[in-house]
Amino acid sequence: MSNSNFVDYVRIFCASGNGGKGSVHLRREKFIPKGGPDGGDGGRGGNVILRGNSQFWTLIHLKYRKHVRADHGGRGSGALCHGADGSDIYLDVPLGTVAKIADTGEVLFEITTNGEEVVLAKGGRGGMGNAFFKSATNQTPRFSQPGEEGSENWYILELKVLADVGLVGFPNAGKSTLLSKISAAKPKIADYPFTTLEPNLGIVECRDHKSFVMADIPGIIEGAHEGKGLGLRFLKHIERNSMLLFMIPADSKDISQEYKILLKELKMFNPELLDKDRLLAITKADLLDQELEGMLKKHLPRKIPHIFISSYTGKGLEKLTDTLWDMLNS
Repeated sequence: MSNSNFVDYVRIFCASGNGGKGSVHLRREKFIPKGGPDGGDGGRGGNVILRGNSQFWTLIHLKYRKHVRADHGGRGSGALCHGADGSDIYLDVPLGTVAKIADTGEVLFEITTNGEEVVLAKGGRGGMGNAFFKSATNQTPRFSQPGEEGSENWYILELKVLADVGLVGFPNAGKSTLLSKISAAKPKIADYPFTTLEPNLGIVECRDHKSFVMADIPGIIEGAHEGKGLGLRFLKHIERNSMLLFMIPADSKDISQEYKILLKELKMFNPELLDKDRLLAITKADLLDQELEGMLKKHLPRKIPHIFISSYTGKGLEKLTDTLWDMLNS
C-alpha cells in the first residue's frame, strides 16, 4: 500500500497572501506645492486555487507538498501607483476531489469538471491609499489602510473516483477479471482475497463506438461500513458512480444472502447509494449447465435484474455491456 501511486487523501496547509498596505503620499512637484494626496492602494494577496484537471487521477503530486503559501500583495506608492497583486497558486486536482476543513470536517466544495477553478484560500484585500480618503472636509488625509491579512488553515483533499459503473462484490468475485476482459485496463489479478488494493478505471466500448467508464473497487466484506477490511477508505468511491454492478460468483453458498449483505453495507455507509440503478452479474457461469442455471434463477434476488456471465469464456459479456449502456442512458 505504501508504494502505491494511487493517493486519494492528502492533508495540506494553505496560506493565502496578505493585502499590501496603502500609501500615504502627498504630491510635491515644482510649481505645485500643495498637490494633495496621491497615495496608491495596496495590491491584493495571492489566492490558493484548486483547478480540475481530467488528466490527473490521483493526488500523489500533493502527498509531499505539505505547505502552500501564496505571495503577499505589494505596497501602494505615490502618483496613485497601485501595489502589485500577489501571484495566485494553482493546485491541479483530479475530477471528483472534495475539499474539507481539516479540524471540523466541513465540506467546502467539490471539483467535478475539467478546468473548474475554486478559491480554497482567499487572499487579503489591499489597503486604500490616502488619496481614497480625500474629501471636501479632509483635503489632506495623512493616513491609509493596512492590507487585510490572508487566510490560513489545514485542509483535507479527498478524491472520490468518478465513473459510470461501479463494481460491487466480495473479494475474489471476479471484478478485476471482468474489467480486464471488457476494457483495456490491466488490474492485478490473483487467486487470493484483496488482490485489488486501489480503484482501477477502464473504458468499456459497446456497439456503434459507444463507451462508458467502469470502476473496479476493492472487495467489500461484512462490517465494511465500520471500517473492516478496506471498508471506509473505498466505500466512498461508490458514491460517485452513476450505477452499481453487483458481482457474485455462481459457486457461492447463498447468492441472495451475499447480495443482502452487500446491500446492507452500502445502506449503513450511505443510504443514498440504494437510490442508484443496480444490476446483478452472476460470475463464473462457465461452471453451470442450463439445468443448474435454471435452478439458480429460482433463488436469485427478485428486485434486481440479473445476467449470467463468464469472463473466462466470454459468456454474456456482450449482453452485459449492452444492458449497462441501456441502463445508463434510460
